Amino acid sequence: MMNERDYRLALLIDADNVSPVYLDIIINEANKHGKITNARIYGDWSEERLKTWKSKAEKYSLTFIQQYANLSNKGNASDFTLVIDAMDLLYSGKVNAFCIVSSDSDFTKLIIRLKEDDMYLIGMGESKTPEVLVNSYERFYYIDQILEASEPKKERKDLNGKSLIPKKEIIIKDLKKIIDDNLEDDGWAYWSIVADQLRKKYPGFDPINYGSKLKALNFFKMFKDFEIKNEDKVAYIRIRQD
Repeated sequence: MMNERDYRLALLIDADNVSPVYLDIIINEANKHGKITNARIYGDWSEERLKTWKSKAEKYSLTFIQQYANLSNKGNASDFTLVIDAMDLLYSGKVNAFCIVSSDSDFTKLIIRLKEDDMYLIGMGESKTPEVLVNSYERFYYIDQILEASEPKKERKDLNGKSLIPKKEIIIKDLKKIIDDNLEDDGWAYWSIVADQLRKKYPGFDPINYGSKLKALNFFKMFKDFEIKNEDKVAYIRIRQD
């Protein structure tokens, strides 16, 4: 399996759908997965509301792609140009991963199509992002949660809207099932296997979504439901025995 840092990444940002306050986070998280070889941002740059995007995006030398809103009846014409560019990049053979930044579920079919050609897919959006879009990616970042965790409470703004992040109780319930499905003869499950399956079921899972900066294993260790042990640098997990 290719190391995440080896990917040649196309970063495509839907400026009509995402606030510029997230740009530093977007770049930082995308860089963790490899080299950004194409970085494009889509919007109607004649509109006043996108001017704050321009000043921030120039800092990272993003390529501005103009799309006039009057070409679409739905109010977000950026979708069409972004989809066309994504397919052009796919056929160019110059990238093997995409990071698409938008909470718009209309991109779900594009993600599925790119996945058919074995592209590694990373998504970023706010907590309002529909589950169908989040689960289309290999990895999804709730950028409003990352921003909220990085700022003092007095400086935070309510950018979330309605949160569609799965409740903590649902994550714990499904984690228990994954553990049960992967138990070894000694009654313990390899954490690496469990974590991988949990990530596949919930691409957007991160303790930061629940107000914690801990790594996933230490996050679950806080709950009375689980027991953790380490042997020879290998971590194991099981449901706590009463």
